[in-house]
Amino acid sequence: MTFAKLGGTALATVLAGAVMIGTAGAETLRLSQNTGDTTTWQKGAEKFGELISEATGGEIEVRVFPNAQLAGGDQMRQAEMVGRGALDLVVTSAINVTPLVPEMAAFSLPYLYADYDQVDATTQGAPGETLAGILAEKGIIVLAWGENGFREVTNNLRPIQAPEDMKGLNMRVAGPMYIDVMNALGANPQQMQWSETLTALQQGVVDGQENPIGAVIIPQQVYEMQKYMTTWHYSYDPIFLGISQKKWDGYDAETQQKLRAAAQEAMAWQRQISREATASGIEFLREKGMEVHEPSAEELAAFKEATQPAFDAWAAKVGPELVQSFQTAIDGAN
Repeated sequence: MTFAKLGGTALATVLAGAVMIGTAGAETLRLSQNTGDTTTWQKGAEKFGELISEATGGEIEVRVFPNAQLAGGDQMRQAEMVGRGALDLVVTSAINVTPLVPEMAAFSLPYLYADYDQVDATTQGAPGETLAGILAEKGIIVLAWGENGFREVTNNLRPIQAPEDMKGLNMRVAGPMYIDVMNALGANPQQMQWSETLTALQQGVVDGQENPIGAVIIPQQVYEMQKYMTTWHYSYDPIFLGISQKKWDGYDAETQQKLRAAAQEAMAWQRQISREATASGIEFLREKGMEVHEPSAEELAAFKEATQPAFDAWAAKVGPELVQSFQTAIDGAN
């Protein structure tokens, strides 16, 4: 039977059925990310969803779940869940994957980087490819690297201008390496899920935390519960958009290329908006009432010296050859 032989009502019915079949055939992928729904993490994930839907004509849709909801709020479990196929996609940071892949801590070694050019030389260069290869061995395919950013310290008790100012502060941290860094500074580190941190800051359970300005401190309104910030740039934290190897292997080469292209465009945009928010963020935070201290070169040198034991310990854990590859890439960016 051809459409030419159908009446208006019958034709409408057939066409409606075709639309329903097409919609029913769409695949919805679940993406988990560990921050709130106002962050650049969320925006990057949503951008990826828009791009892959457009690239596949709606055949692949992405539903984004913030605050590590699909991992029961446990941001450290997300990568492991993706690795075994329990989650389709993840946007998470390097430091959150260190329990599964200790080498990921290489990105966040204290005072490794001086600027964004050096960062990009590692995430978009050979070191990033090396880490992507290690993650693939755990069942996670890295589609693209994004940005959490340089981590700055905030607290509610006093300005931080020297290492001794950290002594005795109860500091929320995200992962094991930061525990060692805070211990080296004389602070009391408390590893805590981000989903629990804002409440802990409000209630005074912890005195402070450390996170990037553009990606977390501003969109998560940390300034409403913290008075002091020091832009010490002590550690950098990239994020990545990864897909389960099991899910990836189910796609043909053309679809894989579309997924990777959408991820790379989305994460490039996410890096851009994170850096723009960071650039304008210090003045914004001052307007919101925060006291912001921008350390001198001498003050930064004192922090670097104080955290050197943590750098050395974690450089040994991730492997001297890997750390050397990072330093080579950084030197090449200068």
